[in-house]
Amino acid sequence: MEALFKEHDKLLTKGNLSKSVEDVQKTIDLLKRARDAVAANHSIASLTLAKLQNPVKQSFDAVNSDLKELHKVLGDYSKALDKKFKDKPLPTTDYDALSSHPSLINRAIAMHLLREGQFSVASKFLEDATIDAPRIEPKSGDSNPYATLEHDLGIDSRQSEALREQFSNMYRILHELKNQRNLLPAIAWARSNSKALELRGSNLEFELGRLQFVWLFSGGPYPNDHKSVVEGQSLALDYARREFGHFQGRYLREIQQLSGAIAFCPNLAQSPYRQIFHNNGAWDDLANSFTREFCSLLGLSADSPLYIATTAGAIALPTLVKLQTIMKEKRTEWTTQHELPVSSIFTLSLIFGLRV
Repeated sequence: MEALFKEHDKLLTKGNLSKSVEDVQKTIDLLKRARDAVAANHSIASLTLAKLQNPVKQSFDAVNSDLKELHKVLGDYSKALDKKFKDKPLPTTDYDALSSHPSLINRAIAMHLLREGQFSVASKFLEDATIDAPRIEPKSGDSNPYATLEHDLGIDSRQSEALREQFSNMYRILHELKNQRNLLPAIAWARSNSKALELRGSNLEFELGRLQFVWLFSGGPYPNDHKSVVEGQSLALDYARREFGHFQGRYLREIQQLSGAIAFCPNLAQSPYRQIFHNNGAWDDLANSFTREFCSLLGLSADSPLYIATTAGAIALPTLVKLQTIMKEKRTEWTTQHELPVSSIFTLSLIFGLRV
């Protein structure tokens, strides 16, 4: 990889058109000045054009030289890529279990898009994927623009609408949490689903409250303003008294840590509680935890099944390619489509949690 990184650095340094654009602009400026001079005095037209020959030729030579250097850098980088990542054919087999079920693949892709909140993209995808298949047409005046999508997915209209609303709500909350540093919508959702989360043994509701305390204690939206930090500490204490009471049964130690940190507030970065108050990954970790719990309450996995299946397939591909090469050399073949190499079975069992 060292050679590839070296060529990549060269591409970043030299693989741009800034110098070529600069040389082209100089040529344009030169021609504009000549045009203005001729427009002001027609008698010098021949002399002006004669004087332009050498400078214009030099400008074109400079542009060509710049482009030649760019092409060289791109060529070296392409060669390094080809050398490191050699093109290998994908394994082929006559036992393709999904080849006769394109609708299942389309449904998996569409459901993945729905999980990502891309409702219009999912609808357009299925519109193109089922262009030759018999499809229902939405009735005039139908208030549901996704009726055709629901038919292609094979799901009930009310179920589809509820699913869209749930995922729309999830992405709205995630947007507030990740982009606006606003925990209140997530806290409200966790509070409304407190019983279900508690039955799952989830820590999400308390983790949200703890991060809200830390955010307030650190000055809220103005962590660098001394006055905001002082006011934030008071607001954090009020928040803890108001919200942490019903958490004492399960999280007494964690609450005591938050209270103990107050004694170190002038220098939290050097205190034993710095991991709580100076954790840059806390927001992303909490966003992932929220997504996982939200999907779990919907009866769905936190990760898209399509993503998991694709990852598993990509991991298993090198083994399958090697196996196919050996089988081709020995002129053997799989006796059934359900056979897999032992190493592939073990890899897939790790991903899907299968018992081997």
